[in-house]
Amino acid sequence: MSFFEVEEIRKNFGGLMAVDGVSFRVKQGEIFGLIGPNGSGKTTIFNLINQFYPLTSGDIRFQGKSLKGMKTHQIAKLGIGRTFQVVKPLKRMTVLENVMASAFVRVGTFEDARSVALETLEFCNLMDHRNKQARSLPIAGRKRLEIARALATRPQLLLLDETAAGLNPKELDEAINLILRIRDRGVTIIIVEHIMKVIMSISDRIHAINYGRTIAEGTPEEVANNREVIEAYLGESYA
Repeated sequence: MSFFEVEEIRKNFGGLMAVDGVSFRVKQGEIFGLIGPNGSGKTTIFNLINQFYPLTSGDIRFQGKSLKGMKTHQIAKLGIGRTFQVVKPLKRMTVLENVMASAFVRVGTFEDARSVALETLEFCNLMDHRNKQARSLPIAGRKRLEIARALATRPQLLLLDETAAGLNPKELDEAINLILRIRDRGVTIIIVEHIMKVIMSISDRIHAINYGRTIAEGTPEEVANNREVIEAYLGESYA
């Protein structure tokens, strides 16, 4: 039984086929990169995984269980967490309260939610900001808070959608370190990212798509040297 499997998934928006027959498997404990040009279908695949969008066809299975037809909150309880490309914290709440809200997916009392949230903030190096309003955080802090909110649901599989976008070089290194520490905790990761320093340095395998279709899959080195990936996405200067 595969840990996580996407099988021939398709998503049609009217006359537009946004995802067209994509298949891949993710092994437990690995970091699996998903790359492609803007508009290639990466975030749509994430939205299909957590059933924000229903599948047009195909199937998605987590630990042998089909996610088809499940509600998003049921998928979160099953053990799949995610971040979003455009971070939208609960701005009028504190950083701690934001993470506590996510913790209630897994626990039932205020005390337990606070305990989970504090532990998660400590892990994500956000403890010094716990009593600040979320809207006061700079972009790097908001990105880190987005990860903390997802981690508070205690996922076995974590979907990271462009968590490094907008960060400076020092913040990028910190983001890479955090992602690796999450993996070392036993959390499997699927990551969408445009910054090649991130995706190439942390991924065990990479799946490349273009126009909603698979064009390559393999190790970072194999994908970086794939002619179709270079032409569609990376460019000759990267090669």
